[in-house]
Amino acid sequence: MKTGGTAILRRTLVRNRVRLGIGTVLVCLHQVAETLVPISIGVIVDRAVATGDVFALAVWLCALALLFLVLTAAWRFGARFIVVAMQNEAHQLRMEVAHRILDPRGVRTDLRAGELLSVSTSDADRAAWIADITPRAAAALTAAIGSAVALLLIDVPLGLAVLIGTPVILGLLQLAAPLITRRATDQQAAVARASAMATDLVSGLRPLRGIGAEVSASRRYRTASRDALGATLHTAKSSAVFAGVSMTVSALLAVGVAGVAGWFALEGRITIGELITVVGLSQFFIEPLGVLAGLPGFLALARASADRLALVLDAEPLLPAGSGRTLDGSELSLSGVSYRSLSALDLRVTPGELLGVVAYRPQDAEALAALLSGQVPPDRYDGELTVGGVRLSDADLAQARRALLVEPHNGDLFSGTVASNVTAGRPGATASEVQAALSASAAVDVVEAHPEGLDHEVADRGSSLSGGQRQRVALARALVAQSPVMVLHDPTTAVDAVTEHTIAGGIADLRHRDSEDRQTTILITSSPALLSVTDRVVVLDDGTVVGEGTHSQLATENANYRQAVLR
Repeated sequence: MKTGGTAILRRTLVRNRVRLGIGTVLVCLHQVAETLVPISIGVIVDRAVATGDVFALAVWLCALALLFLVLTAAWRFGARFIVVAMQNEAHQLRMEVAHRILDPRGVRTDLRAGELLSVSTSDADRAAWIADITPRAAAALTAAIGSAVALLLIDVPLGLAVLIGTPVILGLLQLAAPLITRRATDQQAAVARASAMATDLVSGLRPLRGIGAEVSASRRYRTASRDALGATLHTAKSSAVFAGVSMTVSALLAVGVAGVAGWFALEGRITIGELITVVGLSQFFIEPLGVLAGLPGFLALARASADRLALVLDAEPLLPAGSGRTLDGSELSLSGVSYRSLSALDLRVTPGELLGVVAYRPQDAEALAALLSGQVPPDRYDGELTVGGVRLSDADLAQARRALLVEPHNGDLFSGTVASNVTAGRPGATASEVQAALSASAAVDVVEAHPEGLDHEVADRGSSLSGGQRQRVALARALVAQSPVMVLHDPTTAVDAVTEHTIAGGIADLRHRDSEDRQTTILITSSPALLSVTDRVVVLDDGTVVGEGTHSQLATENANYRQAVLR
């Protein structure tokens, strides 16, 4: 269901209506009490000070003290209700965006990881401002109307000046709201792009250092950061000019009302107490009038952030829901599949087979791994991909993920312990199963290198481990999952030759030789150590199959294969 920015703001008000209703009533009561303060002082002057009535003075002073008690309590508890509603809504929006991003079906969006982070944090907070803007607007209107009514009772022209002047000022200032919204949207987009680039730089810091590209990457980020700074300053300038003009116009209206009241007092048209009331109200309603004048700017910022939230919340799922068909078996088949660099590819993997795939072109390997991951929507490729005789797009999504696991060569780890990372895909794994996976992936030494063993803490994205350690722990995680069909894409690019031979034998033993129920494994690699343990090797070139046989046969008979693998 489409929401849109306006709908998100409206929904915020609806689902927080109880807290906001109570909070709005209380802050409006506070403004009524604030309005009554200068009125009470004027009454005290006219009815107690001017007449010398001590008893009346004492009564009115007690009434004034009670008034201050009411306005203080009303503000304190009203603000509490509003702040709780605003913070709860910000949390709710963050959870909705996170849930949408983490949806197993994916999300169709051009936003990068850093931009999604910005949407789920700063944009969610800003959109929640509507829970503060609405009560503030109601309270400010209450104060303005109360002041106008009081001035009407004192003198009609004074009251009309406020009643007419306030909406005219607000209407004129509202003309600037679209400009502020556009600039706020541009600012948020620029900040999100800078955040996305920063995220990419942090995650790829080691490779950048390895190729000496830190200076170039730093230059690119500096440009993006300067663009974000420029957009932020541009928005801040617009908001500051808007606020300055609105406050100046509001102050001029208040000064004008006070000046006219002074003239009326000199002519004897109003009393001294009424003059004090008018001057007090003129000073008082500068604040609510300024709030009303400034709210369009804040509303524009909230609307801009809500529009960015809608980019995620309104995005279509990347994958279809599927028909819920049950996968039966571990046979994998691709028939006439064309995707990216793949062209009418036919490939069949029998149940329990350990298949090697050698791609002369890296883009073919990347395309095949992406396609088998189940993250590619069916409308983006031609042909048919089936697992257990069922089209992958028709299968129950949760079951498809359990049945077919693709582990990329750059798999990420999460902050936590080694144990929590290894068992992330199967928390109920036994200690013996974990140990077997660690041995097969040659990750035992990663555990033994630290006194805490499996309880050793891993930093976010596995940055506290070396590239080889990170790769082996990720491989152990994939092996623990025990998926009927597992695809490994270059799982040993960061390990030495001896460790690579250990891993090759470990994978073959764990999933094929020592297993009662042989599982299906596909190794997309050019590693001779891994290919030597496979049952069969398929060679890809120009997006299609150009060779097939055992590793030893191909190495003996195919010169191109020898050049690609035995280099």
